[in-house]
Amino acid sequence: MIKKIGFGVLALIILLVIFVFISLLFTRPQLPSKTSNSYAWLQPGPYTVGQTDFVFVDNSRSTNANRDFPGAPERTLPTTIWFPEDFEGPYPLIIHSHGFISSRNEVVYLLEQLVSYGYVVVAADFPLTSGGAPGGPNINDVSSQPGDVSFLIDSALALAGTDKPFSGEIDPDRIGIMGVSLGGFSTSLTTYHPRLREPRVKAAISIAGPSANLTKRFYAQSQVEIPFLMIAGTSDRLIDYGSNAAVIPERVPNGALLTVEGGNHIGFVGISEPAFRLVYNADSLACWSVQSNVDQAEGELFPDLFSEKDGIVLDVNAPQRCQQVSPPEAGHPGRQHMITQIGVLSFFESVFAATDRRRVEAKELLRTHLARDFVEAQFRAAAILSN
Repeated sequence: MIKKIGFGVLALIILLVIFVFISLLFTRPQLPSKTSNSYAWLQPGPYTVGQTDFVFVDNSRSTNANRDFPGAPERTLPTTIWFPEDFEGPYPLIIHSHGFISSRNEVVYLLEQLVSYGYVVVAADFPLTSGGAPGGPNINDVSSQPGDVSFLIDSALALAGTDKPFSGEIDPDRIGIMGVSLGGFSTSLTTYHPRLREPRVKAAISIAGPSANLTKRFYAQSQVEIPFLMIAGTSDRLIDYGSNAAVIPERVPNGALLTVEGGNHIGFVGISEPAFRLVYNADSLACWSVQSNVDQAEGELFPDLFSEKDGIVLDVNAPQRCQQVSPPEAGHPGRQHMITQIGVLSFFESVFAATDRRRVEAKELLRTHLARDFVEAQFRAAAILSN
């Protein structure tokens, strides 16, 4: 009898595996036409991707106490550097900031694509907002992360001798930053905040990053016109699209918005394809994870950042995170990945490519061809970028 039950369970598992395999096989994302402008930009670049892990320690800055964690006199950042193995540079440098309760490996599909085209990319697990933070993830430590990004830039530029895994040199005049979710908010702070900003940043991307509380004053007061791109999805349940993304072209002097129709929050993360391909909208899982951790944090969110003078104010009209009772259906995460991958690469190439021709091609792809090749994609720029 026990054997029969065992065989029955095994047969059920086998049937389930077969069903999932067939379902994934028949729900693969549709690629753009091989003759389209977008298709070539989805292909890996000419360089082999290598990676090396480091543990960078910033002894000049401390880590705050966090629940049962007493704090530390330094900030420790486990870090991965991805680099082209068969290219001697000079390299543009990109620093990636991960989302809340996440890690530096959340969007490897984006980072490796950049590296294959000649970029050096650096990403670290932040001390208190990563999934493995001592005392548990604390969203309020985001105000410390612009300093972490500056430290990572310093650390990458200082690599020498046997510590440097790549053979050429980083170009200090071609430094960009990007981030997902809370990492997108951190990216905005690093780019524009009057006291926290990093002046070496020449281009920035926020992917599904909160921005409802960042006013026109916030972006204008620094008097820098850094190219800025927001990438966001209309089915994002965690970060409301209308108040955080749709406002970017009007608020950011040199800003642009790449919209993924049907894109959701978790759909930008690497694990979503194919893991959540068959799910109506996996943001319910993301909401549960974020809410359960944010609720543990003491006090209101970002109390040290809100300032009328700095242009960071509470937008009482903006929907709060995960407010929708019935979230909209999400599109295919594979298609969302493709649009994001092309958007990230073409944006940074439009600023950092070595030749004028390549920069023009990248800009034209982002502004025009991407939306023609993907019905889910829409691009809108501030007036200053529309010429």
